[in-house]
Amino acid sequence: MSDEANLLHLLAALVFGYLLGSIPFGLIFTRMAGLGDVRKIGSGNIGATNVLRTGRKGLAAATLICDALKGTAAVLIAAQWGPQFATIAALGAFLGHLFPVWLRFKGGKGVATFIGVLIGLKPLAALIFALIWLGVAVASRYSSLSALVASAATPVVLWLLGEPGMAGTAVILVALLWWKHSQNISRLLAGTEGKIGQKG
Repeated sequence: MSDEANLLHLLAALVFGYLLGSIPFGLIFTRMAGLGDVRKIGSGNIGATNVLRTGRKGLAAATLICDALKGTAAVLIAAQWGPQFATIAALGAFLGHLFPVWLRFKGGKGVATFIGVLIGLKPLAALIFALIWLGVAVASRYSSLSALVASAATPVVLWLLGEPGMAGTAVILVALLWWKHSQNISRLLAGTEGKIGQKG
């Protein structure tokens, strides 16, 4: 394959991943359930955490699963053409969730899709992410802090698992995830971030 053809294929993988990642399941599910626009409640986010604020745990769970699986699907489909394409599709899916063209580039925070692409790229890394998340969550009861710590560890985990290319891509994903959590970070530093199970 020539350099030009390879570049076009990589671009196609990026666009494919982006379009798949940009499907706003949280918005779709809440509208189908007759709950209106989920962006008009709570944090205004389209992710599972905000969907949960509708009081519909089933819809929140469905959103979480689908937001993850769209990342996994993008990776596994693109992987048929090689690991390089899978990694690029992972980046595309994550960008699509964060900046969906259909919603004027205002999407979710990316935790579920981050886990989803990890499942597709390196299942063991996804498992380690989940274990770190769980450990921090039990110790701190902060969901956001758990995601931040687990995501920050991911590039190191991928490197140690012998995947330097994936680790490099993960650095970009982590930087974007942390940027999308900037308000959570501010609240954590101020001691005002809500804890898991805390009401109000």
